[in-house]
Amino acid sequence: MDRNVVGWFEIPTLDLDRAQKFYEEVLGLKLERHTLGTSEMAFFPWNEDGAGSPGSLIQQDEFYHPSAEGVVIYFTSPTGDAANELARVKEAGGKLLRDKTKITDEHGFYGLLVDTEGNRIAIHSQK
Repeated sequence: MDRNVVGWFEIPTLDLDRAQKFYEEVLGLKLERHTLGTSEMAFFPWNEDGAGSPGSLIQQDEFYHPSAEGVVIYFTSPTGDAANELARVKEAGGKLLRDKTKITDEHGFYGLLVDTEGNRIAIHSQK
C-alpha cells in the first residue's frame, strides 16, 4: 500500500470563520473555502504524493458536531517543532491540555489542545 489508510478527515465546527482563523493562526497555513451541498468547508493544504492525509474543517449542522470526547486528529507540525504551534494556541482562542510531551525517542513529541469549536486535537513533531 503506497497511501495512508486515512483517506480524508473532517473536523466539525460551529463557526467556520472562527475555526478557520484558529487553524490558520496556530498552524501558519492558509485554508481554502468550498461549499459542497449544505456543507461549508475549509480545506487544509495537502500534497498528492501519498504522504499524510487530506482533510477539512466542516460546518454542517445536521451531521457534524464538535467533541472533545472522540477521535483525535494529529497534525504534523509545519515548523518541525510542535512547541512552536502549541505556543500559539491560547492567543488564537484555544485551550492547551498538554504542552509538548515526549512520546518515545522513536516516535517524537506531541501536545494536546482543544480548538475554538470544542474539538480535541494533537500536534506532533519528531523534535
